[in-house]
This record gives sequence, C-alpha cells and structure tokens, in this order.
Amino acid sequence: MNPQELQRLRRNLRDELDGAALYERLAEAERDPVRRDLFRQLAQAELKHADFWRRKLQRAGIEVETHAPSLRTRFLGQLARRFGPQFVMPTIAAAEFADRNKYAAQSDARALAADERGHAAVVQEMARAPGAGAVTGADIAQAEPWHRGTSGNNLRAAVLGANDGLVSNFCLLMAVAGAGAAGRSILLTGLAGLVAGASSMALGEWLSVTNARELAHTQLAREAEEIEQTPQAEQHELALIYQAKGLPKPDAERIAAQLMRDKKTALDTLAREELGIDPQELGGNPLAAALTSFALFATGAVFPVIPFIWLQGRAAVLASTAASAVALSVVGLATSLFNGRGPLFSALRQVLFGCAAAALTYGIGAVLGVSLS
Repeated sequence: MNPQELQRLRRNLRDELDGAALYERLAEAERDPVRRDLFRQLAQAELKHADFWRRKLQRAGIEVETHAPSLRTRFLGQLARRFGPQFVMPTIAAAEFADRNKYAAQSDARALAADERGHAAVVQEMARAPGAGAVTGADIAQAEPWHRGTSGNNLRAAVLGANDGLVSNFCLLMAVAGAGAAGRSILLTGLAGLVAGASSMALGEWLSVTNARELAHTQLAREAEEIEQTPQAEQHELALIYQAKGLPKPDAERIAAQLMRDKKTALDTLAREELGIDPQELGGNPLAAALTSFALFATGAVFPVIPFIWLQGRAAVLASTAASAVALSVVGLATSLFNGRGPLFSALRQVLFGCAAAALTYGIGAVLGVSLS
C-alpha cells in the first residue's frame, strides 16, 4: 500500500471515530430523550463506517492504533456539556454539510456516501429544531410581529441588482468625467458600461442557475440509484430526519416505510429533506434569471447616464450626481425593508457611500487625465 493510500484510510478512520466520539458526548449532554436517541444512532452509524475503514487497514496488514479523540472533538464536547448541545449544533451542522460529499470521489466508499449526506440532513434539522422545552432567539423572534411574514429574499436580490448597476455606472461616468472627456464620450462610456455590465451580470446568473440545475439533476440521479440499490439505508435516513423534526421514533419509522413504497414519492421526499432540492424547480429557470438580472442592472445603470443625453460639461455632471443621489436614496429606502434600520438612516447611508465612491473615482480620473495628457 502506497503512503497516500495509507494516509487516506487512516484519515477516514480517524474522522469517523472522531464523529462517533462527538455524538456520544452530545448524547451524554442532551436532556431530551428523543434527541439523545438520535445522537446515539448517529454515533453508531459513525462507528459502523469506522469499522469499514478499520477492516480495510487490517486486511492490508496495517496495525490500527487506539484512537484518542481530537482536540476539536474534546473542545466541542466540553462546550456541549457546559452550555448544552444546541450551543454547538450550528458548528457541527456546518462541518457535516461541508463533508457531506467527502466520499463521492472515493470509489471504495460509494456505499458510505449516501449515509454521509443523510447524516448532514439530520444534523442540519437538529440544529434548526431545539430540544423539548428549549427556547431560542429564533422562537422569540417569530413571536414578535415585526419578524413575521416574507423573508424578502426576492426583494433583496432585486434591490442589490439595481444597486450594482447604479453604483458601478455612476462611478465609471465620474471617472471619465474627471479625466476631462467630452460629453458625448462620457455618454458613450455610460451606455457601454450599462450594456457590458448588464450582459456580464446576465451571463453570470445564467451560468449559476444552469450549473445549479445540472448539479441537482446529478444528485437526483444518484439518489434514485441509491433508492434502487440500498432502499433500507435510505428508509433509515428518512426515519432519522423525521425524528430530528420531532416525530416519535415509531411514527418516523412508519412514515419512512410508507414513503419508500412508492419510489417516485421517496425520491421527491429525499430530494427535499436530504438534498435540499425542490424537484419541481431544480434551481430555477436560467433564461428567466438572466433576463431579470440584465433588466435590474440596466435599470440602476441608466440613472447616471440620462443627464448626459441632453446636457454637457459641469451641468451634466451635477445633474448626473443629483439623479444618482435620488436613485441611491430610493435604494436605501428599499433596503430598510429588510435590514431592520430606519428608512432615513438607510437612505442617507446609501447616498453618502455611493457619492463618496463616485467622488473617489472622479479624483482618480482627474489625476489620470492630467498625467496621461
């Protein structure tokens, strides 16, 4: 066995044993019997994976040393014992999510890959759902009227997209104006910046959504294959996820068994619960996303340009600054809908920082214009 292969097997064994030790510590610190049972089931699953790697090492004639939990495992265990498992669950969930595909590229560990993704889904659900009787900041927030309703993600994306076009084109025009370019040259630069920036944003959004859809298709195909090949393992993962949501173990196992009777329903459920994918959307429509991104960027970018269509010289620069300041204040007012700050504060802050950036680029343009001339 070459050194790289030996290192891989030992690292995998160490990681699984660390995971088992951590979940055992969480189980010891957990007061809720349902969550305690879940932690112990996760620990047993990690030990099962560790046995897989231990046997591979032993078959290769490699002596397996006694494992001592890592410093990270001991530290998280101490925090869980002192402050409760929920205190460290976000950290553990983030690590599990990052490692959910760690076996995807290891040909001898394909059977473990589905388990790891299932464990990540279970741990994430447990991180979101506190134990019985626990009250979190999120619970308090949901009880307050100003925390209810839509999250504003779509509005936030629209506002930020328009803001990108506004600020970038405003700064571009001020830099060219500072360099002493003629009015028609500034207008041409602004229109070119609008088209180029909007096209770049549209292409970036199209690529992002397309790649997300392709990844979703790949993950769904892999999940469908695992349902065919290892249905019992997938059913067990579903049961764990529903237990993490707060269902009693018998109910969770019954629901998981019912879902697995229909492979299409099972795939749809596992896609949503384990992969976080909506099979009906698969990340959205790339063309619609690209067109929306183009339109939002162009909408913001057009405000600094308009005055240069009718005006020249200093009057055009001042009018462009005024139009941009008004647009920046509108953007600031819109951001106050989802940033929790007052409308006046948000508007003034947006205008201040946007105009400061434009003034900086105007100064840089003036310096470059003098040095180049």
